[in-house]
Parts: sequence; C-alpha cells; structure tokens
Amino acid sequence: MSSAPENNGRRRFLTLATAVVGGVGAVGVAVPFIKSWNPSEKAKAAGAPVEYDVSKMAPGQLVRVKWRGKPVYVVRRTKEVLADLENGHNDQLKDPDCSVPQQPDYAKNSYRSLNPEFLVALGVCTHLGCAPTYRAGDFNEVVEGVKNGFFCPCHGSKFDMAGRVFQNVPAPTNLVIPPHMFNGDSMLLIGVDKGDA
Repeated sequence: MSSAPENNGRRRFLTLATAVVGGVGAVGVAVPFIKSWNPSEKAKAAGAPVEYDVSKMAPGQLVRVKWRGKPVYVVRRTKEVLADLENGHNDQLKDPDCSVPQQPDYAKNSYRSLNPEFLVALGVCTHLGCAPTYRAGDFNEVVEGVKNGFFCPCHGSKFDMAGRVFQNVPAPTNLVIPPHMFNGDSMLLIGVDKGDA
C-alpha cells in the first residue's frame, strides 16, 4: 500500500497532454500521407490543355504539338486541300463518314475539325502507334490522284488530309481527333471541348 497521496489533477493533465501530443503527431503523419494520394504537378501538367497560336502558320504547314505525351499534328490546310476533301476520294476510304467514334461530335464532318482550315489530329497511327509522315504535294506517289496526306512508312497505312484511313491498309480506323477549340481567331486550345470552356 502506497503512502503517497493521489494527485488526480496531475494525472488528468498528463493524460490530456499525452493525448494532445499524440493527436498532433497523428495529424503530422496523416497530412503528407494523404497529400501523396494527389497527382503530382508533373502529372497534372501532362493532362492539361495545350495552347498554340495558329496565326503564325503558313498555308500547308504542319506543326507538332505535344499533348498528354503524344504528338498532335496541326496542319493549316490550303484551299486546294479543302477542295480535294470536298470533291474527293471517299470511295477509296474505309470510313469516309466517320462512323467509328474517333472524333468529338463537332468534328464529325468531311474535314473532321471544328475549323475546316485546321486539321488537329493525334499523330499516332491507329495500327501499331507509329508516327505517320506528312506528305505535302507528293502523296500521289502512294495514293494515285491524291496530292496530300499522311503515310506510315512502318507498315504502309495511309490517311487523307482529314485523317481518314484509306482501304487495304493495316490501320483499322481513322486518326484520332482530340478535343479542341479556338479561343478567338488564332489561339488553338487542345484538350478542351468547346462546350467545356
């Protein structure tokens, strides 16, 4: 039997102090742990929309823009190219009416774009993911009667200037058209649908 008097006030203080220190320690550990579940700034940037000023592009020029780690081909189509798409070669294409959903609804037209002057397409062949080569003026060497297009030298897939795939090639579908919109007349925003802005 102890002869020391009981000090309930001191016992309560020590219990409370221990609980507070333990709680602060738990919060100190939990906050960084929970923050680690959030995507990194690099990951957020990888999925972020990309802007490009198309006013600097010459007619017929192709520019490669990186979005989500993939190349996006932006081509300023000439009036001649647009006329070829209108009058053209639909009988040579696998999916001329874009029935396979490889593009947003607003790009389900013969130009496969929001603005007919600009093609915005992933520069990734739908066969095995190679990068098709832009052939301006000499595409008729691979498809008779068509002056401009994209040719995948790896396996021979061919796409027109709307990214539509020709028949009898390994690529099963048209090139993918990413969501995009124009902010004003010259600023192209890739990765955002016009309805999302």
